[in-house]
Amino acid sequence: MTMPTIRAGQYTIASVVTGWARLDGGAMFGVVPKVLWAKGEDCDDSNRILLATRTLIAAADDGSRVVLVDTGVGSKWLPEDAERYAVEHREGSIRKALHALGRSQGDVTDVIATHLHFDHAGGMTRFRDETRADLALVFPGATHWVHRRHWDHALSPTLRDRASFFPHDFKLLEDSGHLEFVEGDDPACPIPGVEWSLSHGHTPYQLLPLFEDEASPLFFTGDLVPTASHLPPAWVMAYDLYPLKTLNERLALYERVSARNLRIAFPHDRRMGGARLSVDGNRVRVEEPLLVNEH
Repeated sequence: MTMPTIRAGQYTIASVVTGWARLDGGAMFGVVPKVLWAKGEDCDDSNRILLATRTLIAAADDGSRVVLVDTGVGSKWLPEDAERYAVEHREGSIRKALHALGRSQGDVTDVIATHLHFDHAGGMTRFRDETRADLALVFPGATHWVHRRHWDHALSPTLRDRASFFPHDFKLLEDSGHLEFVEGDDPACPIPGVEWSLSHGHTPYQLLPLFEDEASPLFFTGDLVPTASHLPPAWVMAYDLYPLKTLNERLALYERVSARNLRIAFPHDRRMGGARLSVDGNRVRVEEPLLVNEH
């Protein structure tokens, strides 16, 4: 079976499940009662729900760009840490997906880190060998894009969110020559056919890309809307530093969905990489699943 892809402007786009993890369902849905959120979730005996860790791959038609959005949990896990989050890393998943698109790992030109939480940035680095003494970049030929204000936050997080940042996922970038900071509150994006948006409710200066398309652009939601189950505006994670800001950012996103006919791509939905949405006031639902997992 071929890998599902969609088109957005000059790019062919795939959503690759790079691994799986389980996080506490209560934390993932905040004040929403379990009797509501559990209906559609795979919840284990420890109250953890199953989440995909996805990488969006966008390959330009002319071969000039291969863009990755987020890199998943990565491979640097000790067994006891992996057990805590039920982490399963799919070794070689990005390489295989690139091959299916006619590209290789060395063709990756850009890695967009929406934010530096371990489940989004873990795959940017790897241990160089079995001694686990030294780290290397997984995509050494690529420019890695991070908002400067988010980078600063990741280096000095709050007591509330410091457990979400693993410095060995990203510190190596600092002196690598492959880190490019996005600056300011309304940044222009130098990647052809891509726009930046910023989100601050989940974590400060989350960097969210939109792939331009005349008919229906594709917007990567990051942890603004981690899964299809989080589409209701008030179904906000307890992990979010500023929950009311997340709620308002979602409402603004849904206005853009209606105004620009946006499609969206999720980072964590276990069934689908993206969707067309139906928006009726505060009622938001999946109208058409996109990039549905192969089984």
